[in-house]
Amino acid sequence: MTVAPLLEGRRICICCGSGGVGKTTTSAAIALGMAAGGAKVAVVTIDPARRLANALGMRQLDNEPRRVSASRLEAGGARVQGELWAMMLDPKRTFDELIDRVASDPDRAREIKANRIYRELSTAVSGSQEFTAVAKLHELAHEGRFDLLVLDTPPSRNAIDFLDAPGRLTAFLEGRALRALARPSGLGLRMLGLGAAPLLGALRRVTGVDLVGDMSTFFGLLSGMTDEFSARAAAVDRLLRDEATAFLLVCSAQEESIDEAIWFSRTLESNAMPFAGAIVNRVHEEPRGRGWEREAAPWLESELGADLAARVAATLADHRRLARRDAQSLARLRAELAGRPLLAVPHLDGDVHDIAGLARVAEQLFSARRRPRPSPPAGVGA
Repeated sequence: MTVAPLLEGRRICICCGSGGVGKTTTSAAIALGMAAGGAKVAVVTIDPARRLANALGMRQLDNEPRRVSASRLEAGGARVQGELWAMMLDPKRTFDELIDRVASDPDRAREIKANRIYRELSTAVSGSQEFTAVAKLHELAHEGRFDLLVLDTPPSRNAIDFLDAPGRLTAFLEGRALRALARPSGLGLRMLGLGAAPLLGALRRVTGVDLVGDMSTFFGLLSGMTDEFSARAAAVDRLLRDEATAFLLVCSAQEESIDEAIWFSRTLESNAMPFAGAIVNRVHEEPRGRGWEREAAPWLESELGADLAARVAATLADHRRLARRDAQSLARLRAELAGRPLLAVPHLDGDVHDIAGLARVAEQLFSARRRPRPSPPAGVGA
């Protein structure tokens, strides 16, 4: 089993999972592997740590996809028949662009974006970052420029925010409180100002911030735009549930990560999301053969000396224990997935920080010829 069949006929791949399990690396490796097969692919991340840009050898990524040159990929050992593009989403800028599209005219859009209340709400409303990520995917998918879009999502502790982001934004925009505040009469704002007048007056004197005035201006400008926002949120929600979208769950073999993966898989199922399978990173594999360490002990001691040979033997014993632990974790997750695809990526030597490293991960994900497991030393029976 490889990733390619899981993405056949899909236009969007959403990589989700907890932090620190190689999700950004996996997203980039999937995009690289699909591009190697001839597809035009864009990988989108909202990770401010810039791991994607660094791995691709690019100084920076911005809010629009940028192509990774074929020469740069080839220099890193990756041969690509298609095209690989990458971008790092700026949620605030994406929200601003959305305002530009739904506002009735440019002047109104500028007023909204300059408003202090908007600057806070565009980043503070629950699910706003997640909503803008999927809204950007919706925009790119609608443009039809790419065969596949790969999204690297926030950690899965924000899974509910991510999956419910369209609904949360719609509920906020269609809420009775907001509609009352947005009424031309301003009754809601006058009531707010009356009850909180002493506090707001003190705030205005100390900081110069006229909160009631800013709110009045903001909700007045927003009036008439909520229907357009709600329509876009509904379109984003349909995108998440479309059969052309594939959710791939990424985790490690550690117990806590497996627990969270199981929880997230159930969340995807309960939300009727198109769950395509799971990828488990950094899996320790059992060395081939049994008992050869005892046979190899004299050879190791003669080659390395007694002290270093003992350390090598202890390291191998630790590796075997980790391999058994990981095998149990995989078995537990496989049972939970009940037949859904599960791919295991072995623990690779060294950190993945460049194109060569991404190519190694892509080979594990896309090639049926997996890297061989450690073998006994030459001359020692397997």
